[in-house]
Amino acid sequence: MRAIVATIGVVLVTAYAALMAVDALVLYPLAAVPGHPLSQIYDGLARADMNVALDITADLVMTGIGVVLAILAITIGLRGGITAPALASTLLGILAAGAIPAWYSGVFLGMDIADTYAPGDDAQTVWPQVLFVTSLAALVAVPVIAIITARRRRVRAVAA
Repeated sequence: MRAIVATIGVVLVTAYAALMAVDALVLYPLAAVPGHPLSQIYDGLARADMNVALDITADLVMTGIGVVLAILAITIGLRGGITAPALASTLLGILAAGAIPAWYSGVFLGMDIADTYAPGDDAQTVWPQVLFVTSLAALVAVPVIAIITARRRRVRAVAA
């Protein structure tokens, strides 16, 4: 069961991180500067003396941290004999904490786009909200797992 939880957890964290990166580096720029291909947007930012390489690197580092944490969690969890509910709670905690870098990931390149292209208020995608709702659902799931686990232990103790 722990291997299944570990696999699903890493897949979910990786998908969350990938969506965060794609939104910040591809989808938002295309929404903010409609009618222009991504390469032209990045070229315009570079011509405006924006450090696009730093923006991209910062976004990729932020998104990669969650994946690294998930891999560390499953490595320690599978080797250390952590229970499946504890491992699931840890991975859900990483997803819940993903709301912070999800917010920040849009800032790096987003600020440069705002300074260079002055997009309107409608220059948004739905994906940050999807990430935030996912983080909220993960945050709610952690105590639910704790309650279910405690009840199961109580039932086993009474039955024994």
